[in-house]
Amino acid sequence: MTRPVAVVTGASAGIGDAFARLLAARAYDVVVVARDVARLEALAKELHDRENVDVEVMGADLTDPAPLKRVEQRLSDPMRPIEILINNAGFGVYGAFHESDVEAEMRVVQLNVLALTRLTRVALGPMVQRGEGAILNVSSIGGFQPTPMMATYGATKAYVTSFTQSVHEEVANSGVKVSCLCPGFTRTEFQQRSNIEADNMPGFVWQTAEEVAAAGLAGLLKNRALIVPGALNKMTASAVGVMPNVVARKTSALMAKFYK
Repeated sequence: MTRPVAVVTGASAGIGDAFARLLAARAYDVVVVARDVARLEALAKELHDRENVDVEVMGADLTDPAPLKRVEQRLSDPMRPIEILINNAGFGVYGAFHESDVEAEMRVVQLNVLALTRLTRVALGPMVQRGEGAILNVSSIGGFQPTPMMATYGATKAYVTSFTQSVHEEVANSGVKVSCLCPGFTRTEFQQRSNIEADNMPGFVWQTAEEVAAAGLAGLLKNRALIVPGALNKMTASAVGVMPNVVARKTSALMAKFYK
């Protein structure tokens, strides 16, 4: 019997790794995409041996047009259709924007916005034609308000949240599911890679990557447009929605100083 296939970007660690494991446990063959090929190959062997599924490794820096094109070609291959796309790859840069590395800031936009948009478009067309399939774009609760000291990152996540909900409505009657996952503080390598020191944040604000991935997949299968995992994150997102913009902005700025 042919198993359904899922593609997970940013699968070498954190939430992406958790998604790959969760999907393999549900008997999906998985295409794992990330820059770190060694990690992907180790994950592929583990999942194949434990879950008896096929795992295809695609080493790709999605900010580079050539590797991005290879992933697009895999998504659009009519002989190997994709059932689920998890657009999880993303990163941020911490620091005052006027002091930041402009090339690093541009890579944030290229990965979080441009690559995600292209992969969504390439995967969505065949899914709509078939009348089935699902796409989950990973955003952040940081996209609900301005994020001083991570200005570009927050702006990209605001884009992802708005874009994904719009596409959700566009294909609402097509049989295709499109959802946006907005996690809060999650114990992954994101903080280290973004140069964030978040050790001062209390333990109750954190979720594990496994908790976030489980909530994301459950929400996607129910075709929820917006998925905010965890009670605290739901409260935060709701509060931001009714908070005056100036208060949200100032609060976010204070938080940035607290965890750095």
